[in-house]
Amino acid sequence: MKPKIGWIGTGVMGGACASRLLAAGYEVAVFTRTRSKAEPLLEQGAVWADSPRAVAEQSDVVFSIVGYPRDVREIFFGADGVLSAWSSVAANAETSRKIFVDMTTSSPELAVEIADAAERAGFDALDAPVSGGDVGAKNGTLSIMVGGSDAAFERLAPIFANLGTNVRRQGGPGAGQRTKTTNQILIAGNMIGVCEALLYAYRAGLDLDSVLASVSSGAAGSWSLSNLAPRILQGNFAPGFFVEHFVKDLGIALDDAERLRLSLPGVALARQLYLALIAQGGGRLGTQALIKALASLSNVDAFADAAAR
Repeated sequence: MKPKIGWIGTGVMGGACASRLLAAGYEVAVFTRTRSKAEPLLEQGAVWADSPRAVAEQSDVVFSIVGYPRDVREIFFGADGVLSAWSSVAANAETSRKIFVDMTTSSPELAVEIADAAERAGFDALDAPVSGGDVGAKNGTLSIMVGGSDAAFERLAPIFANLGTNVRRQGGPGAGQRTKTTNQILIAGNMIGVCEALLYAYRAGLDLDSVLASVSSGAAGSWSLSNLAPRILQGNFAPGFFVEHFVKDLGIALDDAERLRLSLPGVALARQLYLALIAQGGGRLGTQALIKALASLSNVDAFADAAAR
């Protein structure tokens, strides 16, 4: 029998992932702070729950994918959280222990704290942040970076297979989050490069579509160049991933780097540029909207929203 799934957080990423599990035949109970955001899943057959605790009470495995570490902490440790529902669960055999899986990009330290609390209560916790954006979530092609016990990871392999095509256990608790932080550091510098390159090509009078066709398959190629640069040219700044969440991720990277006694000036620069974009009202746009902040520095007005054209 398939385990009963609980899903907390039905935004751009969470909604698409939960939908895939429903389509694969899993029973799914959902909770999100704004019920209307869960309506498409309810229409697909999901069952509504009034709190994270209510989700956990009717589930064998609970997934969360929310905005910030403070949200994760409340979902797990809050008075109506997952731990409150499972704290009295007797420690069962490894093959039947309940599992909490946080797919939010969050703090490695919090991931370790959650895993320790779960172990004391007799269940497992994995940190399993993802990369691949809205397209990957819809198509089930996410990269999933997992930290936690190998036994729990192996038990969830059939579920993860519905969500991603590159699923790897990176180590113990917190290792998934640190791998995702590595991913975000890579993206931060790459997005600056993509946007500055488009600005240069525009000011130089080049055909931007032709330029992209030439450079995307060469040494400069990247996921961001192939998937987000075309959106920039279309004036499509809809979020596959919110700017304000990316700023949060870069803050996590800088905080952890400080603990590790590392200087990451590129990450600091990227975070400042994205903060400028938030100041311009772009916090709920997709990360490709960085072009707007950089364009304003050179008084370039070519990269407007499609709706404004």
